[in-house]
Amino acid sequence: MSGAFSRLVAPTAFLWTLSLSSVQADQSTTITTDLYPETWNGWGVSLAWWAKIFGDREDLADIVFSLDSTYWSPGSETLPGLGLNILRYNAGACSWNTINGTVEMVASANIPASKQIEGYWLDGLSTDPSSSSWNWTVDANQRTMMLNAQARGADTFELFSNSPMWWQLSNLNPSGASDGGSNLPASQYQNHAIYLSTIAHYAQENWGLTFTSIEAFNEPSSSWWVSTGTQEGCHFDAASQASLIPILSAEMKARGLDNTIIAASDENTFELTLDGWDTITKATEKAYVGRVNTHGYEALSGPRSDLRAAATSAGQELWDSEYGDSDSTGATLVQVIMMDIKLLQPNAWVHWQAIDSSDWGLINGDITSDTLSGATTKYYMLAQFSRHIRSGMQILNSTSSNVIPAINESNDTLVIVAANWDDEQTFTFDLSAFSQIPDDGTAVSSWLTDTAGDNLYASSDGVVIEDKKISVSIPSDTVQTFEIYGVQI
Repeated sequence: MSGAFSRLVAPTAFLWTLSLSSVQADQSTTITTDLYPETWNGWGVSLAWWAKIFGDREDLADIVFSLDSTYWSPGSETLPGLGLNILRYNAGACSWNTINGTVEMVASANIPASKQIEGYWLDGLSTDPSSSSWNWTVDANQRTMMLNAQARGADTFELFSNSPMWWQLSNLNPSGASDGGSNLPASQYQNHAIYLSTIAHYAQENWGLTFTSIEAFNEPSSSWWVSTGTQEGCHFDAASQASLIPILSAEMKARGLDNTIIAASDENTFELTLDGWDTITKATEKAYVGRVNTHGYEALSGPRSDLRAAATSAGQELWDSEYGDSDSTGATLVQVIMMDIKLLQPNAWVHWQAIDSSDWGLINGDITSDTLSGATTKYYMLAQFSRHIRSGMQILNSTSSNVIPAINESNDTLVIVAANWDDEQTFTFDLSAFSQIPDDGTAVSSWLTDTAGDNLYASSDGVVIEDKKISVSIPSDTVQTFEIYGVQI
């Protein structure tokens, strides 16, 4: 994929050029870049199912949330820590108590126990979090993983809901309504808001953790949340979302959650997010939403640039808050990340599950049988980004769809992530436009991963600066990352 990229927000300073010549036969490409309009917030993952099962595993916390290289016995391999700094914690919707001796949860016959996340508010009889209506000991594994992630450097936390608590729902079923329609009556909007804001406040007071954001919905406009479903879910049309968001804002304000924003609305695709955005951010409601969240399941299609324009127009940050695929090689993941960064320009990028079956996880595992196997090649592909383009860096725009540069101005480090999907070819990076670069002969640190899994995260020697350029032959179907130290704009 290649082609011109038209910026949506003009840079105010530091315009510069990075040239890249991609030579195969007599083909060549020159790339002009400038500063990304937003500072990078980082890379993340949702907890939910995998952390419910494996959340007490400190070795998994090391692998996912630290930068340490960690030996991991299920795959008999040493994994480079991904260093993810963003974590999405799922507020559960299930409990198995009886209310007044008669009312109890109705569970789908098709939902596995591993996807039933236990919720803290048992019955709605009291809003006091210290009362017997609340049980703060449940969901221990997911909470343990969150706190272990924080101890390893994770610094951005989102509280999200797949479904309100079961007893708030019309049919008492947290998988959805029988027809995939609305399942939360308007009379329960406030209770849903109380539930989420109380969890956030309790975490602040008792867990030493502040949620950066609260997301009250998950793929809300979709109609696949049905009573026979395989997970928790709840349908909200855009008008219902718009009605609930101000109520959530009021409950958050009542609990002093001044450092927590509302994100909306985690729709399944960029198109669905864009479709609902005008409705939920009418003039009277813009002040309530602090960030646009979207899922990226349109993969390599969808109106990315239009969604970025809408978020920018509303003065909102933008996250690709969930993406996953079953391509274990990581080729699809890399192409999606690069297209997202080029066109969507998110502030952060979040993978769905660290561990899942059928190659959907970064690590293959079965949450229903509590078994783990090795990391996928996709894991190492994500490491090429997450270990090098770190939170606080500035991503640099490029007209190449296969090169993502970024700079850390605090330590003068330039990072270039390049992907080659053609035959082996030589890439030449011209650094002469920078105000300061290392001397000729200076070695450049480099790592590569290929889709065949022959080189998972291999250091590559022999890359040096010559005549203010870096030239390197990158094999086919390979991602290679370069770090050049001592670079200033």
